[in-house]
Amino acid sequence: MAHSQVPSGWAEYAVVLGLNIQRRRTALHYSQEFVAYNANLSRFAYQQLEHGQSRPGSPANPSLINIMAVAQVLNVSLDELLPDPWPDLHAK
Repeated sequence: MAHSQVPSGWAEYAVVLGLNIQRRRTALHYSQEFVAYNANLSRFAYQQLEHGQSRPGSPANPSLINIMAVAQVLNVSLDELLPDPWPDLHAK
């Protein structure tokens, strides 16, 4: 999905998702390297996920498999990581 096609509210959602992941990681006293390695992600990809950006000005768009892997390492369900409410992703 091109940056111009990012649904309204997704950028903010990605940032809150990253903060939820970061809060859980720090509560467990895990390093970014530990979570990244055990989720089979590069440290850079993991850092992008925590920051909610794929590059400055572009919101992260992580795959479901990556979010699931991180959730497993952090020993939480997806519901505990995914912010509520979800942004409206319907085509407009």
